[in-house]
Amino acid sequence: MSEQLHMYLSHSFVLYALIVGVSIALCAAMVGVTLVLKRFSFIGDGLSHVAFGAMTVGTIMHVSSNLYVTMPITILAAILLLRGSQNSKVMGDAKLAILSVVSLAFGYLMMNVFSSSANVSGDVCTTLFGSTSILTLTTEDVILCLVISAIVIVSFVFLYNRLFAVTFDEEYAKATGTKTETYNLIIAIIIAVIIVLGMNLVGSLLISALIIFPALSAMCVFGSFRAVTICSIILSIVAALTGMFISILGGTPVGATIVTVDAIMYLIFILLGKVTARG
Repeated sequence: MSEQLHMYLSHSFVLYALIVGVSIALCAAMVGVTLVLKRFSFIGDGLSHVAFGAMTVGTIMHVSSNLYVTMPITILAAILLLRGSQNSKVMGDAKLAILSVVSLAFGYLMMNVFSSSANVSGDVCTTLFGSTSILTLTTEDVILCLVISAIVIVSFVFLYNRLFAVTFDEEYAKATGTKTETYNLIIAIIIAVIIVLGMNLVGSLLISALIIFPALSAMCVFGSFRAVTICSIILSIVAALTGMFISILGGTPVGATIVTVDAIMYLIFILLGKVTARG
């Protein structure tokens, strides 16, 4: 098995996949803690459905990279959801449910009407649950992903104290002059960016798991925001690498394998949390 793994690692497309996988996992876990604590998890799930619909538009238009279409549409949806829910007769969760269903239906409809492939069901399944398409990344895709990931990481580090304040006590932060609406908007945009990046890795339906599971696992053992964030990042990277290696060697679906590893880690940390609490 080690010889087989060494053989795979000698190929550039495998290294590209691992680099992109680690960068996406890092960004997802970094923002996942804030997402869970602010109860924004449902927004991540809804935006992943929007990204699916947007990706079909990019495919139909034969855009060189779907990121150029999917990214702005998903970010716009995040902004509209956050701003529109403040003064609306329709509750935020209901609006998000409507947007999710419509996006999924629109994406599937477009794939059927304008499909250039004989296997529409396979294309839909690939987009929703991820596939070995992560192994077909070009140098341009990798560079674009790394640049966007770097922007996300730098933004999070630079705004760490403000995001911390908005996450734990938004009312107090607002009273002290912090523009909470602006930082909530930044969080929503970062979530949208990560979801779009992660679609090639785990698919649009599973990306929210990549964001949430590491944060929940870390919270079972640690209590401070910093410790939870660091632990979440480590767990996410380990799960991504483990899932991708298993997928490469065993031929299993990439997205489902990574999420399964994340779920197993979550169960282990639940038990570990109970043991440490007793101690």
